[in-house]
Amino acid sequence: MSNSIREQKEQVVSEIKELINASKSLVVVNYQGINVEDDTALRKTMRENNVQYKVLKNTMVELAMADRDAEAFKAFLDGPNAFAFGEDEVTAAKLIKTFMTEKKKLEIKGGFVDGHVYGADEIKALADMPSKEELIAKLLGSMQNPISKVVRVLHALSPSTKFTYMVKALADQKAEAGEA
Repeated sequence: MSNSIREQKEQVVSEIKELINASKSLVVVNYQGINVEDDTALRKTMRENNVQYKVLKNTMVELAMADRDAEAFKAFLDGPNAFAFGEDEVTAAKLIKTFMTEKKKLEIKGGFVDGHVYGADEIKALADMPSKEELIAKLLGSMQNPISKVVRVLHALSPSTKFTYMVKALADQKAEAGEA
């Protein structure tokens, strides 16, 4: 192999390593059976959600993962594969699973999340988990509920609220007395 080809391959491996290092998740997908239209739509959705979706040579990915102590990851590297690199732990898996459900195409083979190798079932389970943002929103919502109740009680105890209720009660009494 000539030096220029070797240098090109080393450059590709280096770029894949950079992608892996910059990503919190990597989902391996068998993309057989997907047509150009669906592939284009999937790539667009991935870009919109900050997920890099690439078809790469398995040998190049294996070389890029060599320093990761991810021997089990090699089991996913057979046949035609695409790789989804996510900025967070769940978005790539969620997008792939949603696409699989809608189009009945693609197959999750496994993945690499936060330094650990996971099989297809674990990646699918990860896709069902709420995102970090959803969890934070739920937490804030549950924290806000008790605070809202306290605010309502304090409001009910305030002098201006008591005065308003007293005036309303007097008006109701006078209305009843006038009708009777």
